[in-house]
Amino acid sequence: MPIRLLPEITINRIAAGEVVERPASVAKELVENAIDAGAKRIDLILRGGGQGKLIVTDDGQGMSKSDLELCVERHATSKLPNDDLIQIHDLGFRGEALPSIGSVARLSISSKKAGSESGWKITVSGGAKDGFCPAAISAGTRVEVSDLFYATPARLKFLKTERTEVNHILETVKRLAMASPNISFTVSDERGEKLSLVAEQNDLLDQKIKRLGDVMGRIFIENSVSLHAERGAMRLTGYAGLPTLNQSFARSQFLFVNGRAVRDPLLRGAVRGAYQDFLARDRHPMVALYLEVPSQEVDVNVHPMKTEIRFREAGAVRGLIVGALKNALAEAGYRSSSSVAQQALGAFRTGQSSSLTRISQRVGGAEIFKGQSSSFSNAYGPLSGAEDLSAPPDTFTGITNAENEGQDNVFPLGVARAQLHETYIVSQTSEGIVIVDQHAAHERLLYEDMKDALAKGGVKRQGLLLPEIVEMDPSDCQRVVDQQERLAKVGLVIESFGTGAIVVREVPALLGQTDVKSLIKDIVEDLVELGDSFSLEEKLENICGTMACHSSVRAGRRLSQPEMNALLRQMEVTPHSGQCNHGRPTYIELKLEDIEKLFGRR
Repeated sequence: MPIRLLPEITINRIAAGEVVERPASVAKELVENAIDAGAKRIDLILRGGGQGKLIVTDDGQGMSKSDLELCVERHATSKLPNDDLIQIHDLGFRGEALPSIGSVARLSISSKKAGSESGWKITVSGGAKDGFCPAAISAGTRVEVSDLFYATPARLKFLKTERTEVNHILETVKRLAMASPNISFTVSDERGEKLSLVAEQNDLLDQKIKRLGDVMGRIFIENSVSLHAERGAMRLTGYAGLPTLNQSFARSQFLFVNGRAVRDPLLRGAVRGAYQDFLARDRHPMVALYLEVPSQEVDVNVHPMKTEIRFREAGAVRGLIVGALKNALAEAGYRSSSSVAQQALGAFRTGQSSSLTRISQRVGGAEIFKGQSSSFSNAYGPLSGAEDLSAPPDTFTGITNAENEGQDNVFPLGVARAQLHETYIVSQTSEGIVIVDQHAAHERLLYEDMKDALAKGGVKRQGLLLPEIVEMDPSDCQRVVDQQERLAKVGLVIESFGTGAIVVREVPALLGQTDVKSLIKDIVEDLVELGDSFSLEEKLENICGTMACHSSVRAGRRLSQPEMNALLRQMEVTPHSGQCNHGRPTYIELKLEDIEKLFGRR
């Protein structure tokens, strides 16, 4: 067939396929236009999940009659005064949104410029202009989109339920609102108001934190750390959630570049890289990051949706984000999120009544504690590992006051009072109690010691009196031998010992006594899982984590009171000690008022 030009309506509908994916896409484009117009209040009304009707009203600068007539033409825009695609300072700039929407729906736009005597209205249906007339409207713009995809009915079958489409719209508006905390937003549908965000009037930093609290919840604000970093002309601000405040999905990771909400793989990869030391691979942190870069250093003209971007110096951007996040998390020290305690209290309040009833039916306290032995025995000697935890706390942590009795108001994690089931340390603070998982806590302490030693040039080694021979599958054996030099950097010296075996001659001095065969087999599993997709540094840190897990004090190990206190003091001065290497909390803090509520005293 001969080549021919496509009709204008068909061209618009093809373009609409890239810009208008679902009702949320329409909401995004219209709200961005309102923000660019300088609006201070933006209201959305939905019907039928946004497919039946979607109305966006703003109090922005409005449009004149001539502007209104041009705005529905393809590639007509007021946002590129010098036709410069490098210096882009608005959210929109392509001039495609309104004509694309008008080509697949019924579109009505009413607008009035401030100071004008009257407003004007234009309507478009299926790409054809229906009319142009005066309109009674306050200063600003009102855009009504009805019967979305009526002109392309095949697209309708790809829409989800009304509730799902409304949720997509809400998520879209929330992202835009987080980048513009000085603007009020409301969203409502047939069931009533779904979202209401009031404009903040304070300085920009206060505006952002209040808006983040409105969108991400108070729990994020209470359990996050602020960050601020600069590199050259780039500036990064925002908030990073503590590792123990994590989720099974990445929906609570909000990233903004020059005020634009983006979903960039590089930025998401940087967040994952910063937290990979603290979270299991199937868990995701909560973050809100605001990156400002010179406009000539970023290309936002990659896709019509404008959520994908490209950086000129991608490596520098990733380094800035990873470094800032790691520094912020390090400054958090031993902090663990309050959500951990809330979950624990929730477990007490629900599902525990039957066991509490059984306990209350027993006669006397002697039966309850029958068989329980003293928590403070020294029978098992000092802990193995980086430090002798049986030493007085002042020699272990550098704290000059070794007298712990009555000092629960001095130490953040309190003073050890008991050990439960040879697994959990219970300490008393001035405001309540702290319950520590001794294995998880010691694992993190060992891991941080090994990372510190690795950064300083290598982990100290100690030779085995009798070298350990480990037999395994020949392919696994070769995989370990291939990493011989890397393993030596973390203090593990191995050699090939024929087919299907290796000999271990030295181990990290930090580990003390450990099950070498089990350790080697776990390292093999790490190497298989990591493959070639991880950097040398990431592989070494992962191996350090495995070794720390093997060598930390186990559940079932009875500790003396000095040992427990020494562990608490070390946690207080060790970065990231609020969670183990897998993102689980190392301790839970219960406030006295929460405990009193459990017993009906409040």
